[in-house]
Amino acid sequence: MITATTDERELARMQREHGPALFHFLLGLTFGDRQRAEDLLQETLVRAWQHPEAFDAPYDSMRPWLFTVARRLAIDARRSRQARPAEVSDVVLETAPARDNTAEAAARSLDVRDAVRTLSPEHRAVLVQIYFRGLSVRETAQVLGIPPGTVKSRSYYALRVLSRNLPGYSSRSSSSTSPSRDAASATST
Repeated sequence: MITATTDERELARMQREHGPALFHFLLGLTFGDRQRAEDLLQETLVRAWQHPEAFDAPYDSMRPWLFTVARRLAIDARRSRQARPAEVSDVVLETAPARDNTAEAAARSLDVRDAVRTLSPEHRAVLVQIYFRGLSVRETAQVLGIPPGTVKSRSYYALRVLSRNLPGYSSRSSSSTSPSRDAASATST
């Protein structure tokens, strides 16, 4: 069994006596980052262990020396983090949105354009106002000079035609109505 030396006992006493206050001080300097505060606290105590002459200083307490060392370590750590690229934690990676393949996005965009071109001018005008310009039904009705009910029905039928014409979309309601009747109603409404 290894017996603790006087220096180790003094260091353990110092940690018990000043550790909690020093940790809270470092927690403030690290903006609440507990892990960094704990690392800085440990490094401060290592510095105290490496410099036994600090124990012989004419101070009544080691607290001012410890707080000065901790503050300087926190400043150095912040400067070194600013000098290198930001660290990415697992939490950031898990919450980051996955990037779509730009080729797939471009292909989808072309598919949507082709499908919108198949619509009648009246249906296309309604979709442009609602989905591309972000207008409400009432605002679209005012811009196009048609009743709000007509805007609603044109957008409904236009979206049904688009759902059939876009690859990868299944027509949910086409089983009850024939495609030719939907196309006829989309051009006549």
